[in-house]
Amino acid sequence: MVDTVDKPKHLSNPRRAFIKKTGKKLVRKIAAFQSKQSIVPDTPKIDNSYFPFLKEFTENWETIQAEAQEVLKFREAIPGFQEISPDQYRLAKEQNWKTFVLFGFGERLEKNASLAPKTAEILERVPNLQTAMFSILAPGYHIPAHKGVTKGILRSHIGLIIPQDREKCRIRVDDTITAWKEGEIFVFDDTYEHEVWNDTDEERVILLFDFDRPMKFWGRFLNKSFLQIMKLTAFYQDPKKNLQTAEERLEAAIRQADANMEAMSDPAEKR
Repeated sequence: MVDTVDKPKHLSNPRRAFIKKTGKKLVRKIAAFQSKQSIVPDTPKIDNSYFPFLKEFTENWETIQAEAQEVLKFREAIPGFQEISPDQYRLAKEQNWKTFVLFGFGERLEKNASLAPKTAEILERVPNLQTAMFSILAPGYHIPAHKGVTKGILRSHIGLIIPQDREKCRIRVDDTITAWKEGEIFVFDDTYEHEVWNDTDEERVILLFDFDRPMKFWGRFLNKSFLQIMKLTAFYQDPKKNLQTAEERLEAAIRQADANMEAMSDPAEKR
């Protein structure tokens, strides 16, 4: 089946396309080196025992869930993933995959983090945290198969709000399929092909976060250098600007909600 999704015009810039193509070639070349430098298995999923800091998430998952539920009160102001990262237009369409970002490219988003303070506090203790977000998937949506950018980063998911028929809400990483469960966490390497299905009529919410793969010195050095280079490109600069806009939009929505509540308060209090 031919992909008929229209590419946003600003992504058709020849220079951007060249950088993207060249970057993919570079990533493939360094992936083998990163694999040899890894001090955890280079497998699609990686056992939680290698990451003792995950325990704090499972111990506090209900608190994290409650903070996500508070954030969801402003669901309409939460952006679609492609609004934050335009290069993801093939994966996220309309408002089917929303992302409430707490940390982006290693930096804490203070306004968003203030709405989920305990979650942000726990995330800050993740070694070399890169990105963290509440990932909100609409009923019936399918995220097509794709691969991540670099083997130098690993990804973790913890289930927060999962459809009752959870076996129909799942992720495939390589040839391993996992159905999310509330309070359960796992780690995977997103450079392996992966895709997601929510074949239910309920919303799915998880906490997704990325952190540096534990590697030997030269692997860490190469990963840090690669990420620094990435920060000079539009693939970093565009999402950074969009994150600021998204924070401001959500802040405006909260102010409006507070104003509405005040207007609806008991008229007797105003006499």
